Order: sequence, then structure tokens, then C-alpha cells
Amino acid sequence: MRLKRLTMLAIGLAILAQTAQADWMPTKRLTWTSGWSEYPAVATDPSGIIHLVWLDDTPGNYEIYYKKSANGGDTWTGAKRLTWNPAVPKSQPKIAADSSGHLHVVWHDSALGNAEIYYRRSTDGGASWTAGLAISGTSGESYLGNIVVDSSDNLVVAWRDDTAHGIYCTKSTNGGVSWLPSQRITWLSGWSNFPCLATGPSGSLHVVWRNDTSGNQEIYHTKSTDGGASWTVAKRITWTSGSSDRPSLAVDPSGNLQLVWQDDTPGNVEIYYRKSADGGATWPTVRRLTWTPSWTDRPSIAADSWGNLHVVWEDQTDGWEIYYKKSNDGGASWTPNKRITWGNRDCVWPGVAVDNYNYVHVVWTYGCPAYPGEIYYRYYEVVY
Repeated sequence: MRLKRLTMLAIGLAILAQTAQADWMPTKRLTWTSGWSEYPAVATDPSGIIHLVWLDDTPGNYEIYYKKSANGGDTWTGAKRLTWNPAVPKSQPKIAADSSGHLHVVWHDSALGNAEIYYRRSTDGGASWTAGLAISGTSGESYLGNIVVDSSDNLVVAWRDDTAHGIYCTKSTNGGVSWLPSQRITWLSGWSNFPCLATGPSGSLHVVWRNDTSGNQEIYHTKSTDGGASWTVAKRITWTSGSSDRPSLAVDPSGNLQLVWQDDTPGNVEIYYRKSADGGATWPTVRRLTWTPSWTDRPSIAADSWGNLHVVWEDQTDGWEIYYKKSNDGGASWTPNKRITWGNRDCVWPGVAVDNYNYVHVVWTYGCPAYPGEIYYRYYEVVY
């Protein structure tokens, strides 16, 4: 009888996943500052709390700020400043939450004279934070850090490093208290940039990035199945006549790798997609997701617990606006492009995250040269 009930429950959830509808809630402005607020990054924790970090130059130099929403995005706390350092550059923060709801933030900073990847954590929901800690420790400049939490709550950070023009990473097995020495994980002759890091249900680690070894910018992939101790040889996964750039990677609940990137092969920049169902060994046919008369770039992808895929990007067709599309069948087909912003200034740098209720949370910067940028937000409410 218990097995029968569980089977019926599973069938019911599957039906809900197929029949669920959704509505986009009204746009909310999240920052009110005199300076530029930009590069927002969003994450959700196991309690469904939404966490946001961004860059703001209101103090006269760029600093990292944080805020959160504990009620699904309806209201937000005030901004909390996380850095006090006039060093530049400081940019592109990323945030992740572990299974205990502890928060982990990385960014790059020149506080030591050399650009390094820095890290802070909060174990009380963002009320207090540890001191900033440099975790890259290489002789070259370290930029564009990206962080994930694996299935064992280990923290893994990957970044672009000028030491050998490659991608490097480090790992913490104790919640960010200490970090292993940095290791180089790519060995291509060209310049590697824009690393994106994701982890699978089994704890496997995956990194995608852009590299110009071939004479053209292409997307590559490497993975680790031993917690980052060793990595596979880089595998090239795009072969286009144009430039492939800014990859974004998600791993769905079945362990499929879901990749989007921008590519200017058509003569203008468009968004493309590929999927790997075997851990990156093979990647079936490239699928183009956008056909626009203008520029579309900076895609970001997230997968929900049903395996649905959610992609956002910025599009210049009607002035810079944020667009969205979704796949309910693992990337085989996609909904039409949906414009989700309407403004008289530029909407750029979108970020997306999905919470444990499968609500989709999108953040972006809204501004133009005459008006400093602010952070805005919308969420996609699932209804039945």
C-alpha cells in the first residue's frame, strides 16, 4: 500500500510539473544609491531565502554589497556593505549557499597590489560576515571568480589567472575556514577567460570557458570526478566561424550538462545551446535559441528541480532589455522569446536563480550614462 501511495504521489508531481503555469510578478527596484550599482548575482538557500550581491561605486570606489529577501522576493532587507577598500579593480561578485544556509561570496580585488580572488562567508543568514580572505595566491592577476557548493558541502572556486593565461581553482572542505593551494586546471596555449563552474548530483565538477587557441574564440569544457584533485583534458565543444563567448552552465537533476553561450557567427551576436547527457563526453547538435536583428548577449541559465531550463539574456532589439525563454523537455524545444523588462534606460547584466519551490528569480542592472545604474528584480511565480 505504501509503495502504491508513493507511486501515485510521483505520478501526481509529474502531472503538476507538466501542467504548471507561471506568471511574472511586477518589477521591483532593489537599490537607491547615488553611484552605479551593477554586476548583480543571485542565489537561493535551502529555506528559499533569496540572496543578492552586487558592485556599487557610491563610496567613490567600487565596493561589494549584499541584501536578501525571506519572503520570496516581496520585500528585501537594507543593503549591507561587505568591503571597505579603495583598491581597484574590484568586480563581479558571485554568491552561493550551502545545505546549512551558510553564504559564500567571492570577487576579485587588488588590495594586495595584485588582483586576487577574495572570499567572505556568513553563517547567520547574512547578519555578519568573516573578514575578506585572499584565496587565489598566484603570481599573476586573478579575475572572474566563480563559486559552487558540491553535494558534500565542499566549496570550489574557479577563476581566470594571468599566471599562465589559464583557468585555476581552489577548494575548501571546511566551509571556507581554510583553502587548498591553487591549482591550474587548463593547459591550452591560448588565452582562457570567463570560466563558469557547476556541480552535478554525484558531486562531479564541471568548468566551461572561452579560449582562443584555435585562432578563434571557442568554448571548452573540463571536469573532475574526484572532488577537484584531477581534471580531464580540455574538450572543445564549439566549432564556429565566429566568436563563441561568455558561456553559462547548469547541471539538471538528472546530471545533464546544460550550456548556453553567445556567438556572432550569424553576423550579429545570438544565443546558442548545447546539452551533454554523458558528463561532457559528447555534445549533440548545436541549437540556436535567438534570431534577432540586433545584439543578444550575456546569457545565464538555471535548471529547476523538475529539470526545466530557464535562460535570460540582454537584447538590443528594442534598446537593451532582458529576455527570457524556457524548455520543459530538457532542451529539445523552447518557448518563444519573452521580453520581461520595459525601460527607457539600458537593462543589462542579467542573473537568474531557481529556488526550492521552482520560482525563477531574475536580477539585472538598469541605467545609462546619464543615470547611474540600479539593481532591479522580477520573479516568475508558479501557479496551478
